[in-house]
Amino acid sequence: MDFELWWLLPIPAVFFALGWIAARIDISHLLRESRALPLSYFRGLNFLLNEQPDKAIESFIEVVKVDPQTIDLHFALGSLFRRQGEIDRAIRMHQNLLDRPDLPADKRTMATYELAQDFHRAGLLDRAEELFTKLDGTPFEHPALSHLISIYETEKDWTKAIGATRRMEELAKQPYFKEIAQYHCELAQAALVKADYATAAAGLDAAYAAYRGCARATLLAGDVDVQQGRHAEAIATWQKIESQNPAFLALAADRFADAYRRLPDTAQGIRVLKSYQAQYPSLDLLNALFTLVLEHEGPDAAATLIKDELARNPTLLGLDRLLEAQLAAAPAERRHDLALVKGLVAQHIKRLGMYKCDHCGFRAKQYYWRCPGCLKWETYSPKRTEMPDGYA
Repeated sequence: MDFELWWLLPIPAVFFALGWIAARIDISHLLRESRALPLSYFRGLNFLLNEQPDKAIESFIEVVKVDPQTIDLHFALGSLFRRQGEIDRAIRMHQNLLDRPDLPADKRTMATYELAQDFHRAGLLDRAEELFTKLDGTPFEHPALSHLISIYETEKDWTKAIGATRRMEELAKQPYFKEIAQYHCELAQAALVKADYATAAAGLDAAYAAYRGCARATLLAGDVDVQQGRHAEAIATWQKIESQNPAFLALAADRFADAYRRLPDTAQGIRVLKSYQAQYPSLDLLNALFTLVLEHEGPDAAATLIKDELARNPTLLGLDRLLEAQLAAAPAERRHDLALVKGLVAQHIKRLGMYKCDHCGFRAKQYYWRCPGCLKWETYSPKRTEMPDGYA
């Protein structure tokens, strides 16, 4: 039997009729449910839609007073309290839910997570940690681990942070090698402050095991050598940064200069820093190099160095250092004017020489391994910039 196109004509009508029946059923059901809800509920929804959370909270409170069994509304109200900063009321709301013996298991787990968030927001870290830990093996384990890691970072409990992050790796199926390496570096740095070199070395080995390219671990490994008087070994260690990420040589610039000052061949240090500045120019490398040249070769050599650098890469820091070299060699009658100009340039540099987070754009005068703004690890560029505020 041949297929005729006109057979398809009744099909849209059939689907329309089915849709109309389904809609009538859904609307009837919705109307029955809506009649059971108090007017305060709808007022609360209206306030939420109009971005009036304070009034929405008061309306929902009326609903809860009328019908204490509205569990989902308790959750919604508790979250609203927390977002509005009314942490005490949020805690009471979620604690009341947990105190109910008839609360279903899934809702009890949810209430535990919500109460833990309240405690975290309130700064009650011990109580928050206790509740978040109870969520192992539940649908809330992943977000709970995120909170636990944040708590451990705040408390600087790096050993617990390592354990929680490794568990997060298993759950999320993605690596957190940079964070784990940074935690080990934090432990190593704390040991270094106490002159516990064996513990510091073990921490740095663990950092390398997590992330072979961890430049911070290499910087700290050189610091361990310096504290034990092994300056040549420290220099050799810091030179490994070039193969990891040469941008981080900027953070080693002053370390190189200080170590070479303690060795007989300072000229070798000048050659090394010149090579780095030629390949990986940065304000910090230039500053360290200029200081070494000024100390060991004199103001004329330092001025020549800066003039060459300014021709290749003009910066205000370079101009400031040129003025410093000229000031050192200038006759007495010119020093006042040069000092005045240098002072103005130096003041401007202080406002401009900043590190910037690549994730959130937060600017700081010192380098942070963990951004104070977005709390991400290793997001700061190791090179300072002279870019003024308002520029990307």
